[in-house]
Amino acid sequence: MSLRTGWMAVALLTALFFCADVRAAEVKIGVFNIQKVITQSSAGQVAQKRFETRKKELETQLKPEADALAALKKDIEQKGSVWSEEVKTDKIREAQKRERELQVKAEDARFELKQLEAKEFEPLMKALQGIVEKVGKDGNYTMIVEQHAGVMYFSPTSDLTGAIIKQLDATRK
Repeated sequence: MSLRTGWMAVALLTALFFCADVRAAEVKIGVFNIQKVITQSSAGQVAQKRFETRKKELETQLKPEADALAALKKDIEQKGSVWSEEVKTDKIREAQKRERELQVKAEDARFELKQLEAKEFEPLMKALQGIVEKVGKDGNYTMIVEQHAGVMYFSPTSDLTGAIIKQLDATRK
C-alpha cells in the first residue's frame, strides 16, 4: 500500500468514525478521476499537448546520437576482430565516451521534462483543488476522494469527474 493510499484510507476511516453518530443518509462521499480531468478538460489537454510536444522534440534531438552510438557498437562487434588492438581500443573508448555523453544529455532531457511538467500542471492542480473544495461545499459532501487513492468501488452517482471538468473549463475561460 502506498503512502498516499494509506493516508487516504486513514482520512476516510476518520471521517466515517466521526460521522458514526450521524445517520448514514447524511454522509455524502464523492469520487473523481484526476486522470480523466487532465485528459478531458481543455486546460489539461493544452498542458498535456505542450508537454508531449517538447518530449517529442527532445526525443528527436537524441535519436541521431543514439543511432550513431548503436552503429558504432555494431561496427566494433562486426569489425573488431580484424582491427589492430590500438584501433579497437580507440573505437571502444570512443563508444564509451559517446555513451556517457548520451546518458548526460538524456538525464538533462528528463530533468527538463520534469520541470516542464511541474510548470504546466501545477497551476492546473491548484485550480483543481479549489474546484474540488467548491464542489464539495456546494454539494454538501462529507468527503471527495480521488478514484485511484484506494477506492475499490463506488456508485456512478458518486462520480463527480464530469462536474469537476465543467467547473475547471468554466474557470479557465
